[in-house]
This record gives sequence, structure tokens and C-alpha cells, in this order.
Amino acid sequence: MMAGSLRTGISMRRTSAVCVAVACVLGTLPFAVAHAAAPSRADRELEARLRHHIETLASDDFDGREPGTDGEAKTLRYLAKQWFEIGLVSGTNDPGNEWFAPVTLVARTPANGTAQFLRRGHRAAVPASDVLVLTSGKRSLVRNAPLLFLGRARGQDFSRTELAGRIAVVLDGETPDSARQNALLALGASAVLTVLDGDRSMGEVAARRQRTGYALSEDSLGGDLEAFVGRETMEALLKGTSHSLASLETAAAEPDFVPMMLDVTATLEATTDETTIRTHNLIGRLPGRNRQAGAVLYVAHWDHFGECGEGPAEDIICNGAIDNASGVAALTEVARRLARAPQMDRDVYFLATTAEEVGLLGAHAFADNPPLPLEKIVAAFNIDSIAIAPRRTPFAIVGRGMTGLDRDIARVAKAEGFKLRENDEANEFVKRQDGWALLQHDIPAVMVTTAYGNIDLMRAFFDGDYHRPSDDLSHPLKLEGAVDDVKMLTALGRWFSDARRVPSGAASAAKVSAGK
Repeated sequence: MMAGSLRTGISMRRTSAVCVAVACVLGTLPFAVAHAAAPSRADRELEARLRHHIETLASDDFDGREPGTDGEAKTLRYLAKQWFEIGLVSGTNDPGNEWFAPVTLVARTPANGTAQFLRRGHRAAVPASDVLVLTSGKRSLVRNAPLLFLGRARGQDFSRTELAGRIAVVLDGETPDSARQNALLALGASAVLTVLDGDRSMGEVAARRQRTGYALSEDSLGGDLEAFVGRETMEALLKGTSHSLASLETAAAEPDFVPMMLDVTATLEATTDETTIRTHNLIGRLPGRNRQAGAVLYVAHWDHFGECGEGPAEDIICNGAIDNASGVAALTEVARRLARAPQMDRDVYFLATTAEEVGLLGAHAFADNPPLPLEKIVAAFNIDSIAIAPRRTPFAIVGRGMTGLDRDIARVAKAEGFKLRENDEANEFVKRQDGWALLQHDIPAVMVTTAYGNIDLMRAFFDGDYHRPSDDLSHPLKLEGAVDDVKMLTALGRWFSDARRVPSGAASAAKVSAGK
């Protein structure tokens, strides 16, 4: 439904493009151009265009750009119109869905969870408020399953035979790690019961875990069951059995610890409420001379959280000015500069993803149903939250060492007169952006940006306005670093689109696994 309304809402009448002399010259500058000490007129014009895009996309009129809403329709109409007038063509390679690639999400919100325990065959009374039971599916049930105590379940191997049909019981301790629970479920545990014996309270877990979860509709969400109990509740459940919580904690600390069956069984059940959300990725393409030579991909997510503040606060819209109106603004201006340059060898794709904020889902959807074979993508550059740094901040690579792109990126930075950080500090954030999703599909993807060149500035943003209504236009936009980002990203596009500089075979051989 929305795909049709979006298509009809965007005028695709091509207008003649007349570029200003300064901008035309910028489109063909060589790599070794020297940067002036002060912003040039062209830089000021670029900054003004970035500012205009951000002020438009982060305005209250777009209502926080939430997927599946009128805010999405306005966002994609605006971007598609810009891209069309720049000279891009549809990049979906799907005549039935030009420009807008459909993405269907399933949102599941915890509804009900119940737990019943039997201690040596007799019912153990536990108040419902003392146990939190959750599922990733629509409804999950485990009936009268025995509890198997696995201690802290760190660095230990468990077999499917010992986990099958049993509820794995683990201690939370001081370093809670959901990867343990996920691994145990994947190995065949019927459910995982976590004992909150550390600093986390039941209220804290509930506040975090009872939020809406999202997935692509075609993904199997399964019916995994997880439950949480507090220390006092677990002590009460073990009363009168051969174990106490204190004895179990002591045993778990021993180097020769082995799993222990408890004299308790449990019936766990949980349900969720399900909603379907129809949303879209926007894909444009700048055609190259040789489609067989592969492609370069630029990515930025357009989505944010919509109305996410709580009343009676006056400001409830999460406008996402920095995260990520700044990124799609830069994506658009990179497209403009490359479209003005002489035609390159390779196609260049521009992808504005949906649902990044709820799990990088738009990027995964692109990789699951790509408009070109994924192995044809020579390099991918993600752009996210770049309106952070001042001019001439050194660049950092988020994903440094995880692809074969680093050496060529360093060459371009040197040719362009930009400084490049030679450490992996920015990799702290690699899993928090769309590039990580692409890496999981063996696409060589990085972020090359000044935003992480001064890591303290990015950390301050994460500790402050990030994912809050205050990430809006009430603050002055810091766009000098974003201007540098656009210039660097444009240069990277020219470099990696040159089949002589980066042969397809060499680019493919240089890919490095991200470690799935």
C-alpha cells in the first residue's frame, strides 16, 4: 500500500540539470588537491545543502521518521525526489518496485508470562511478580521440564544430550551476558532460567526485556523461552531440597564443576502480541560504464523512533537530527558530487535503509534480497551520525582490520590531504551500525568518518542526546567535519569505482571475514 502511494507522490519528471561552475569543477578535481586553511565557497555551499537536508528531515513535520508511518512516506518522497533530480536511476532492479524495495517487519510485544514450579513433585508457591517469562515467538510452552544447573556457563561445553528437554539454570553474577542464554537455547535447552544473583534487579531486567522486539517477517523467530528469578525466589524454590543457592554458587566456582540436576521442575509459558509493519529501503544507482565490473555501495539509515518521549513532556518527537538525518544528507551530497563527475567504470549504489534502529533490519533485508550479486560489491561505505566533529578532525575507520579496504582507504586519505587514525579504537562501535549487518553477509563494509576521529565527541553524544528527543534542531549543527566526510567519501567512490586501481579479482580476494 505504501509503495504505491510513495510512487505516486514523487514526481519523476526529469528536469534539465544546470550546474554552477564551481560545483562542476569540484566534480572533476584530482585526488591530490590541497585543502585551503579556511572553508572555501564550495565548502560553504556544501555545508548549506547538508544543513537544508537535515533541517527538513529532522523537522517535526516528519514526526521522527518512524517506519510504517506517514513520516516514512514524507522521508522517502523527499529523498527520492532529491536523488532523481541529481541524476540517479532506480537501483532496485525490480520493475515492480522501482526505487522503493519493500521490507516487512514483525513487531512482537511481550503479553503474558507464567511459571509453575514443582519441588520434589509438590507445588512450590511463587508469586507471579517474582518470575519474568519471555518468548521470542508468538506463544511458547515448556511443560514440567527438569531444571539443570549450569553454574555461570562460561567457557564450558555442553552437549545436546544433556540439555535436551531440560531448563538450563545459570547464575547472572556480575557480568550478565545474553550470549550465554542464546548459545544454550541454540544447543537445545528447552528454556533458560537466569538467577539474578548479581547487581541486576527484576525491575531492571523487565524494563529492558519487556520492550517490543522486531524481526524481518521472513526470519524464523522461533519460540525460545527465557525466564528470570531473583535470589530470594530461587532460595525459596530450593528450600527442602538437597541444594541451596549458596551451595550451588560455591560449586559453580570450583574448577571441576559439572552440571547438576535440581529437585525442581517447571512449567513455563509466554505469549506476545504481534504487529506487521510494511516499510521500505530506498535504492538508487549511478550507472557505470561496465556493469560486469562490480559496484560500490553507499549506505545510510533514514529511520528513527518517531514519537518516543513520554508525557507530559512538551517535546516527545525523536527527530534524529544527528542520528541519522546527517547521514542521509551526506549520502545525498555524495551522490550529487559523483553524478557530476565523468562516468566511472563501476555502478555506484545508494541505499537508504529502514529499521536500522531496531536491529539493522533494513541492511539485512537488502543483503537477503539484493539488487545485484553480493560478491559484485567491491566496497561499501556506511554513513551514520556524522554531524559531530569540527573541520580537519582526523578520519577513523569503523571496521578497521575487518576487510581488505584499509590500504586503499589510506591511499585516498593521503592523496586528499586528510589525516587517518591508525588505531582500532573506533571498532568499539562496529556492531552498532549497518556496516556490521553487511559484514555478516561477507560484504566489505566500513565507516570512514571524522565523527569517530575524536572518539570522546562520539561518546559524549551517546551519553547525551543519542536516541532522545533532544537530538533535534534546538542545538547548532556541527557540519564542518561532515563536509570533510562528504569530500573523503566522494574520493573513495571515485577510487573504488576505478577498475584499474581496484581490479574486481583483487577486491574480492582482499575481503576479510568479520567473524560471525
